[in-house]
Amino acid sequence: MKIADMMSAKSGSAGGPVAVVTISPEAGVRELVALLAEHNIGAVVVSTDGTTIDGIVSERDVVRRLASDGTVVNNTVGAIMTSTVESTTPDALLDDLMQLMTERRIRHIPVLDDGVLVGIVSIGDVVKHKISQLTFERDQLDSYVRQA
Repeated sequence: MKIADMMSAKSGSAGGPVAVVTISPEAGVRELVALLAEHNIGAVVVSTDGTTIDGIVSERDVVRRLASDGTVVNNTVGAIMTSTVESTTPDALLDDLMQLMTERRIRHIPVLDDGVLVGIVSIGDVVKHKISQLTFERDQLDSYVRQA
């Protein structure tokens, strides 16, 4: 299975792609926290133009900095973001992405198509998709056994 297949299942209710939430590196950490809460998400792609990746910042980044620096909320996103970002493409295999996420302990990976940001995949998306896939297979096996 490819990342694009999983992303199409993740599409919005109108059938279109889910918009990727981004934030500027110049934005404040307070604005970041509000954005995470507003969208009920764990990470945001940092981008100056909404299509390229400057970095990624997660709630974990904020919490870890907060433990050592209580004034982190007065910083900019650019000061706390991870600037080396692992990414994937729509044609990448889901199993390869799962391996990368597990080995590198990464929870959110942006999806780029020809260098343009088209999505983001979270570990939650992967787990939800795998559970759905296993449920389908179980139901198919159950149906087969009942017919036999």
